[in-house]
Amino acid sequence: RQSRTFQQALFSNTLNLYTSFSTSSEKCGEETEKINVTFVDKDGEEIHIKVPVGMNILEAAHENDIELEGACECSLACSTCHVIVMDTEYYNKLEEPTDEENDMLDLAFALTETSRLGCQVIAKPEIDGIRLAIPSATRNFAVDGFVPKPH
Repeated sequence: RQSRTFQQALFSNTLNLYTSFSTSSEKCGEETEKINVTFVDKDGEEIHIKVPVGMNILEAAHENDIELEGACECSLACSTCHVIVMDTEYYNKLEEPTDEENDMLDLAFALTETSRLGCQVIAKPEIDGIRLAIPSATRNFAVDGFVPKPH
């Protein structure tokens, strides 16, 4: 009788595991809300992608093989992910840049009034349809041939 109760308990728990598993996989299978983003490269070619809400533009570019450098890997230590928001209406919907971002933007190549760092632009429903120009160059001295002098 005890082993039968154990088997029943085991069977009951197994069913719960399967039930929990199917519920979890249903949640994993749900589609994340995405927005439309268009990158315009230096040659004027437009690349349309869908970006999950909450992801930054630099990560989205990398996931879609778009050439946006990002040398400091989102640590706000360079300006190589500089993008230009092509429509002021969308620029005004973004969070204000922090002082740290503005400091890095001061170093960016071809800075404009609507320049932002891609690592600091977060996808949200309000900016669905945003168009971002990628400048023709960056100021990454390590990549551009800068060789530091030894001390």
